[in-house]
Amino acid sequence: MYNTEIPDRSELPSSKQLFRSTLISIVVAAVLLVTVVLPAEYGIDPTRIGGLLGLTQMGQTKMALAREAAQDRKNAPPEAASVQPQSTTKGTSETNKPRKDTISVTLKPGQGAEIKLEMTKGAKIKYEWVTSGGNVNHDTHGDSPNVKYHGYSKGLNLGRDEGELVAVFDGKHGWFWRNRGSGEVTVTLKTSGEYLSITRVA
Repeated sequence: MYNTEIPDRSELPSSKQLFRSTLISIVVAAVLLVTVVLPAEYGIDPTRIGGLLGLTQMGQTKMALAREAAQDRKNAPPEAASVQPQSTTKGTSETNKPRKDTISVTLKPGQGAEIKLEMTKGAKIKYEWVTSGGNVNHDTHGDSPNVKYHGYSKGLNLGRDEGELVAVFDGKHGWFWRNRGSGEVTVTLKTSGEYLSITRVA
């Protein structure tokens, strides 16, 4: 068994040194909160540094899209309206059999729409959506009885997006779009992968 030398009292940090280290840590954390976290997450930029770094716009985008999605969920009818997709592979409500769907929604100025896929944890899908007639704001997210909101991606004034979505929990995962333009915009969504159903919920 190895003997460990007990450090001499003179080698230990003094109370003054510990207090100074703690104070420095608090100051650094406060600076990061004000210059990075608040602008990037909430669009609040008291020092203007977030604007120079491009963080404030990102935070404002997050907050605007979150407010829009929350308002649409509040105004949505109690029963979700089923979408009639152009499905090339039949899906079932019992298993995550691979399927493909294409859905189009037309949005009037100021109107929003939300389409969700019922997915189990770990299920993967590939998606692509494009617009015609203008651009839209979007919020790709998921929810379940136990998870109020989980964000995947957001954007302002976009005409297309594509990628892969992996469900992080059992629940509904999908897209919310808002037309902030002056004319009608049509969004066409293509999905392929493992999901149980596809539904327009707003």
